[in-house]
Formats: sequence, C-alpha cells, structure tokens
Amino acid sequence: MTRILAFETSTSTGTVALLSERGAAVIVTQRTIEGTTGHAAEILPLAHAILAELNLTQKDLTAVAFGQGPGAFTGVRVACGVAQGIALALDIPVIQIGALSAVASQAAARHPGALLYVALDARMDEVYFGVYACDTSAELVAVQPPVLLSATDVQLFIAQRQFFWQQRLPDCAAVTLVGEGWSVVQRICPHQALSEMGDVDNVQARPEAGAVAMLALQALKAGLTILPEHAAPMYLRDKVAFTTLERARGDGGNPRAQVPSAAALLPMLKADLREVVALEAAVQSFPWTLKNFEDALEAGYEAWVLRTEDGLQGFSITMMAPDVAHLLVIAVARDAQRRGYGRQMLAHVTRQARGAGAEGVVLEVRPSNLGACAFYQDEDFVQIGVRRDYYPAAKGQREDALILKKSFDH
Repeated sequence: MTRILAFETSTSTGTVALLSERGAAVIVTQRTIEGTTGHAAEILPLAHAILAELNLTQKDLTAVAFGQGPGAFTGVRVACGVAQGIALALDIPVIQIGALSAVASQAAARHPGALLYVALDARMDEVYFGVYACDTSAELVAVQPPVLLSATDVQLFIAQRQFFWQQRLPDCAAVTLVGEGWSVVQRICPHQALSEMGDVDNVQARPEAGAVAMLALQALKAGLTILPEHAAPMYLRDKVAFTTLERARGDGGNPRAQVPSAAALLPMLKADLREVVALEAAVQSFPWTLKNFEDALEAGYEAWVLRTEDGLQGFSITMMAPDVAHLLVIAVARDAQRRGYGRQMLAHVTRQARGAGAEGVVLEVRPSNLGACAFYQDEDFVQIGVRRDYYPAAKGQREDALILKKSFDH
C-alpha cells in the first residue's frame, strides 16, 4: 500500500490530501482549510484529522508531497516546512510539485490532446504563466516552464511562442485556458477576449492537494523524490522585499516583470540536436559531440534551447546535483551575441536550480576566455577553485579550468 500525504498552501485556499494506492485502485481524500488565513495553524491538525478518519497514523505514510509554488511567499514556505518536518521525523522522502502543473493536471482529463495555458494570480496585476500537455504516455509535460508576467504582456508572450509550443507537440492543436490568473488578465485587459486565445475552462481554478498527490504518485514511481533537507519553494521573483531606500524611489514591494522578448526558451528535444551541434561547433574550439548531447538528454539533464523566428539562438545543459546545479555547457550563436540571450538562459538555469533546492550554480570556464569570465563575474559568480589541465588546447596542450560558483541566499 502506497500512501502519500500532500499539502498545497500556495494560494489563499489551503488544502490537505491523503492518497492511498492499492493495486489499480487509487483513493484521494482531500480537505480544505476554510478562510483565506490560518494555514500555518490549521494545516497539521487537518492532516491528523484525515489520518484519524481513515484509522491511520503518520507511520503509515510512504512519502509526503507539497505544492512548491510559485505562489504566496508565506504559503509555499508553510507547506514546504511542514512537509520537511514530517519527512525528517519519519525518514521518508519528499516530493515537490509545481502549482501550475497541479492546476494543469486538474484540467488535463477534460481536455485530452490540448495545450493547457495555465495562469495563476501573482498579485500586483501580474500572473504566473506556464504551458502543459499530456504526451503519448499520458504523462503531463511542461512545454513552457513557469514565468512571471505582467497581465498586459500575456497575449504578446503567447503570440511570440505559440508556434514553437505547437511545433513540439503537433498532436496538440487545441488550446485551453485554465487557472484563476485568467480572471486577472480579463480584468486588466478587458479588450482581449479570452475565447480568441482558446477554449476557456475554469478561470477560478487553483492548485489543490489532491492534484499534488496524484502527480506525486507518478513522481514516486519514477524515482523523482528528494531528501527532506533539499526541499525548497519555487520563487519566480528574485526579490521578495525592498529596502526603505528602494521603496522611497517608488520601486514598491516587488520588482515588475520585464516585457517578454521574442526569444522562446524551450526544453531541448532530440530533434534539436542537429542544430545544437552545429551551433556548438561554430562557437567552440573543442565542441561537444553529438554523442555528448545525446548522453545528456538520456541522463535527464536540464537541457534547453532558445529560439526566435530566425532559428536557434542558444542552448544550455545543466546537471542537477543534490546540493548544487552544475552548468555543463551554455552557448549563444555568434550573430546573436550581446542581445541578452546568455543572461536570459543563465537566469533560467538559476531559477531551475533554486526550484530544485540547490545552494548555487557551479561551472568551469577557460582563463583565456576573458569575455566569458567578465560575463560570469557580472552575474555574481566567484572563483572557488581550479581544475588543472582540464581543457584540451591548441597543439596538443592542456588548459586549466577556473571553477566558478554563484551562491543563493535562500
């Protein structure tokens, strides 16, 4: 018997659920925390009440899951902290599930074969946005990872990227809008008819613990669990508080989301590798081979490509270790450099690393690559070591590698 206790408190509606699986039968019992406050005080008593109702104790649990956001700063910390505490006490694994993927999974069964455009209210006239779909194995996949957008920029963001999303999943021709964030878009941009972007599902939908538990079951079977001490909320805002001086300048409580660029950041597929290898060969003296990239995809590394209507502009591959994220390779096409694409990809690597609970990002760089060294220094990387004779060099020589790290202040 598999039993997963799940918490979701990233919005003003908190939920707790217990999933029980025996053979082919899966039963989910969910309860809601009434009111918009009190999540921290009520979440554990509600969990205990569900267990007692089913004549179970915490020792009967297989794993604990939580909605890691993005969402309310305090809310995601509450669910994360409670999940960590239970998992540490019982010596069981933790599974973290994104809020947008939870909402997408709630709508996926009603809209098979559709791209699910999920939007959640991020406050201050902004939304968290992501695109999801079910692949041929009926597993939910993220076509567009979560981003923070001004409500006024959502339509532009979609228009610039929809071709790429549908190109990756050609069987998903239909589009469905789901999530409470679409109500924000409709309020801020009343002239934009939601129905013109796709079928409209539940525009009041929020992530629920039952959906978190179902996705956690899939993750558990795939071995995608983490140690409790590595669990961490997902924040899309790099800054959650401003100084008094910044507020005096009118910066407010959080930075505004930037106007989206026309560059689409997408998961790397095998179909991308021909172009990826060609770009790598054009910018590196000793490039990765096709086999290197194939091995990286096979290993499940975080691999992304950056595309515009003019073609492939860049890519990155990151290996997520338990404590740090190791940026293995990142490249921008020569004629696309100095347009901010490298910073856009590095910012995405940083968000992914934070979401995975890493303490920072590490990478190697040649000392002779002065431009790259200056770039990483400007991005707050500092040298922490040297790998002697790490890189091949001209005339059969070897070159050292500087080990750089960007640490997070979790």
